[in-house]
Amino acid sequence: MKKIVCAALVIVALASCKKAETEVSKERAVAYKSFGDSISADGAITKEELFAKYKDLKEGDTLEVKFASTIKEVCQKKGCWMQLELPEENSAFVKFKDYGFFMPLNSAKSNVIVNGKAFVSVESVDELKHYAKDAGKSQAEIDSIVNPETTYSFLADGVLLQK
Repeated sequence: MKKIVCAALVIVALASCKKAETEVSKERAVAYKSFGDSISADGAITKEELFAKYKDLKEGDTLEVKFASTIKEVCQKKGCWMQLELPEENSAFVKFKDYGFFMPLNSAKSNVIVNGKAFVSVESVDELKHYAKDAGKSQAEIDSIVNPETTYSFLADGVLLQK
């Protein structure tokens, strides 16, 4: 009887190890295309965690961070900026360090990991109109922009785009 119990315990232990290996294998199987500086996916926080950190930032503050999100929108002229999803229908406006790289124009709705500096900024009406034009908005939508906005901003030095 003792041998049967020991054998059952060994089988259960081996089965659970196999499951853990499978889960790790799935995580490693995620493939990314890299843009900008070489970064890894390790240590990335969620968009919810970043949003909580944004709430504590004041204009002029910066925070070095790596986070994962989904692309809402990409500049349709060159791919020189993108909007990433944040909770509560907010977004992070991402530019790229030294204008050194661009995102594919068709990368909206893709998952990304970005590394860089998070900060809060006030965007002027002219800047907001420029971004709306780049995004392909109608003239009526562009003309409706009349007030500056406080935005959650991000200067990325590296991006991993999930393939």
